[in-house]
Amino acid sequence: MQRFELAFLSTTIGAAPKAAPAIEAWSRGGKGRLHGVWASEIGLLNQVLVLRSFEGDADLAAERARAVASPSPFGCGEWLTGLSMDSYAPFPFIPPVPTEGKLGPVYEVRSYILKTGGLAPTMAAWKNQLPARVQVSPLVVAMHALDGPPRFTHVWAYPSMNDRLAIRAETIARGIWPPKGGPDWLHEMRSTICLPTAVSPLQ
Repeated sequence: MQRFELAFLSTTIGAAPKAAPAIEAWSRGGKGRLHGVWASEIGLLNQVLVLRSFEGDADLAAERARAVASPSPFGCGEWLTGLSMDSYAPFPFIPPVPTEGKLGPVYEVRSYILKTGGLAPTMAAWKNQLPARVQVSPLVVAMHALDGPPRFTHVWAYPSMNDRLAIRAETIARGIWPPKGGPDWLHEMRSTICLPTAVSPLQ
């Protein structure tokens, strides 16, 4: 069963271009597939977001153990000021998660903490309306957390910030998005706008 990890690497100022090649090398040396290495542009700054997928829980756990035990996780010890790693399962009905290519260059990573009991109705709402939404702009992934507070994260790609604003306005006006009833189950929301680093498979 496919699993995902979304890591947030807090770095010293301006370190993302230097950290990115080290992250790519670290990923090549372990298990799983690297999808994205993105630098935060809007939101909490000096963050590098790393999205990886794994064939199952065992591979994800092995990579988590490797990072925790390493004196330089993700090969970035000299630039790291903080690190968080979250484990996810994809929504079962989403399109295949892209592995490479130019979808952006603007990526939005949105995370929501859910109200109690909110995952099932949220997924039902998404399943109903996602086919129409992905006709407007590509979804990278939608996934729910396997640990920590009940929450889910989704990543969308846009050609530009202006396109993001226009697409969001269009989907609201047409009643496509957000999915009907979905916001009723949201408690807290966080959004980070990112740009791909040179090594990111998804550009």
